[in-house]
Amino acid sequence: MSIPSFFSAILFAWFFGFILHTYTNLEMTGSLYVVDDFGEQVYIQWKNLILPAIVLGIRPLAVIIQLMRNTLLETFNKDYIRTAKAKGLTTFQVLKTHALKNSLNPVITAISGWFASMLAGAVFVEYIFNWNGLGKEIVNALNTLDLPVIMGSVLVIASLFIVINIMVDIFYSWLDPRVRL
Repeated sequence: MSIPSFFSAILFAWFFGFILHTYTNLEMTGSLYVVDDFGEQVYIQWKNLILPAIVLGIRPLAVIIQLMRNTLLETFNKDYIRTAKAKGLTTFQVLKTHALKNSLNPVITAISGWFASMLAGAVFVEYIFNWNGLGKEIVNALNTLDLPVIMGSVLVIASLFIVINIMVDIFYSWLDPRVRL
C-alpha cells in the first residue's frame, strides 16, 4: 500500500519481465499494439497489458477490499439485518438483498477517489512500460516544454475525472433512494 506505483512498476517489470521471463513470457516493456515485421498489420499483444494492469490495480484493491469488509461487518450488526435473519432468510440472501446495497456508499466514494490517483500513477506506469498513451505524451511534452499539449492533456484528464464523479453521483441515487433529493 505504501509503495508508489512508479516504484512498484519498476519492481514488477524487473522481477516478472527480466528475472522470471522464461517462466512468465512477459516483457519488461512493450506497447499494447504491435506492428508486424513488414509494417502492414497491427495486432494486439494482450500479454503486455498484464503487468501495467496489476501495478495500477493492486494498491486500490487492498483499500477497497478492507473498506468493503469493514462496512459489511458494520452493516451486519444493524437491526434490519437481524430482522431479515429472523424471517428465515439465508446469510447469502441477507447479504445480496439487504447488506451489500446498503454498504456500498463508502466503497464507491473510495473508488472514485482512487481513480484520480490511478490516473496520476498511469502517467509514470505508461512511461516505465513504454506504452504509447496519454501519460507518455505528458512526460514527453514536459521534457520539451510543449505547453499546449500539457494543457490539453490536463484538460482531458480533468474532464474524465468530472465525468467519473457525475457517474458516481448517478450511481449513488440508484443505490440509495434517500440521495435522490
